[in-house]
Amino acid sequence: MARIQTKSAVEKIVSYPLGISPEEIKEKYNLMAVRKMSDNENVYGCSPEVRNSISKAMNSLYFYPDGTVSLLKRKLAGFYNISEDSFLVSNGSEEIIRLLTRAYISAGDEAVMAQNTFPRYETNVLIEGGSAITVPLQNGTHNLRAMYEKMNEKTKMVFICNPNNPTGTIVGKTELLQFIDKVPSNILIILDEAYYEYVNSEDYPDSIPLLAQRPNLIILRTFSKIYGLAGLRVGYGIMHPEIVNDLHKVKDVFNVNHLAQAAASAALNDQDFIKDCAQKNAKEMKFVCQKLTELHVGYFPSQSNFIYIFSQLPIADNLIANGLVVRKMKLDGYLDAFRMTLGTREDNEAALAVINKLLNEQAV
Repeated sequence: MARIQTKSAVEKIVSYPLGISPEEIKEKYNLMAVRKMSDNENVYGCSPEVRNSISKAMNSLYFYPDGTVSLLKRKLAGFYNISEDSFLVSNGSEEIIRLLTRAYISAGDEAVMAQNTFPRYETNVLIEGGSAITVPLQNGTHNLRAMYEKMNEKTKMVFICNPNNPTGTIVGKTELLQFIDKVPSNILIILDEAYYEYVNSEDYPDSIPLLAQRPNLIILRTFSKIYGLAGLRVGYGIMHPEIVNDLHKVKDVFNVNHLAQAAASAALNDQDFIKDCAQKNAKEMKFVCQKLTELHVGYFPSQSNFIYIFSQLPIADNLIANGLVVRKMKLDGYLDAFRMTLGTREDNEAALAVINKLLNEQAV
């Protein structure tokens, strides 16, 4: 049978790299144990309250999930002190990225974003026939001045990942506020704050108050990271109610499943768990950065639960063979670069030992 031709836009897309499973790695390299430090999951799991909520929700699996996600929206509205109609709950915050491009990007439109950032921004823009205008990072951070200069009459939206994935860096208060003030009101500003709860820098901007003055601002957050619900896929966006209404027209009817809604509602209640995870993460970040400095290995200052490591010695390809699963990511100007999720102290010490071993082998 002749091959069915895909849309021309799809031909330009590269599939998201998922890698092989830890079990496959064990078998391939004859390893007893593998440390998975590649996908920015919360190594401390999720709140005990989540397990109780899922257990109760199991009794009503024969019902369709609440298509309006009313309970979770009500809790989010109370948590942020914002009206319920400003929230859209989704199947991971990635779904909202897809809905935004579906609703607002047409053939010939443009979206501006960083060159090294979450790749699904570009993918979803391309699917809708738009063009992704990418701007190189500056010292691992968004170059907002250069991004602003790339805007024109074709620009429909701009993506800012803050903290940025994969570098973990942030755009500071003054720079972000000046940028937002300059962007025309007919261009959507999508502020992806998936790692917001991990940030401890005083220079990190509080974006929520900006919503009242900027109806073109959209803030994305998620339960996949510090809340530990990556396996259930729950994210949300905070935005002007008119944008929420537009996205409701193009979203799937039952986009967030019953168990996920119950789990996220319970997770939001347990802020003590979130604070504890953030404190543990900050402690491990300080430890890992100190050890990397001692090893003379480069990294960007991170405000997330991962760290972007770069070296002029080729070690990334050998990390998996030594039982350390990270996400290899190219960085211009460096021979080797990879993103490593922080783990427990035991995980981090083991990972650093592998890195040290490979560096010594390359230096010989």
